[in-house]
Amino acid sequence: RCTVDDRVTRVAWLNRSTILYAGNDKWSIDNRVVILSNTKTQYSIKIHNVDVYDEGPYTCSVQTDNHPKTSRVHLIVQVPPQIVNISSDITVNEGSSVTLMCLAFGRPEPTVTWRHLSGKGQGFVSEDEYLEITGITREQSGEYECSAVNDVAVPDVRKVKVTVNYPPYISNAKNTGASVGQKGILQCEASAVPVAEFQWFKEDTRLANGLEGVRIESKGRLSTLTFFNVSEKDYGNYTCVATNKLGNTNASIILYGPGAVHDGGNAASRAAAGLCLWATLLARLLLDF
Repeated sequence: RCTVDDRVTRVAWLNRSTILYAGNDKWSIDNRVVILSNTKTQYSIKIHNVDVYDEGPYTCSVQTDNHPKTSRVHLIVQVPPQIVNISSDITVNEGSSVTLMCLAFGRPEPTVTWRHLSGKGQGFVSEDEYLEITGITREQSGEYECSAVNDVAVPDVRKVKVTVNYPPYISNAKNTGASVGQKGILQCEASAVPVAEFQWFKEDTRLANGLEGVRIESKGRLSTLTFFNVSEKDYGNYTCVATNKLGNTNASIILYGPGAVHDGGNAASRAAAGLCLWATLLARLLLDF
């Protein structure tokens, strides 16, 4: 908008050195640029659907009694934040290094923030386009949210899912008691990504589902070994083996009868305690030597 008076003889609008309008005559071939007002007091143009290429200096040139005058205005174009490129969902092995990318555009330049959307809430991670995770752990799996903010409009938000593979870990495997003729159930629970496959053994013999009166059911993290009619020969030590492509682990579980002496603790805890005892004995032997 340019304010003029009745002494004006010639008037024009320019963008840099390009003439847009001279009086009522349009010089620009851009259909978005139109004259808005050409009166004795005002000479204005309007630009429809402004984009970033319209940013820059605009000059109103006025000729008054052979004395040229100019008035300049700088158009600043604000653009809402937009994420233009972001990493795809990714699957990695535990201990790997991961780099997530989130590129955003906007005017003013948006601030990019990464957050880990864990089960414990939204934890702040990084304020940068690139998020680097060295030695990733299973706890760092899940969704990562990228947010681009510049206060022109609402933030642009996108998410990336990070899956962390790790070998099986048996978290629950308890000894169980059952009377002869009753039902007995041994349970083995293992955390793993991908989900573990289970096998059951008695001594060195692998047990098959449906044979010798037992049923093996595995679903997700849990595998059960069911005895429908417990007999004396069923009592003893059983081994649960959990396997995925990254490794395997096992736990010993005892099915015992009434009055039998047993350790009712968690098999995983017993395995850790046994390892600690063996390490202590080995250290003593080395010291004596």
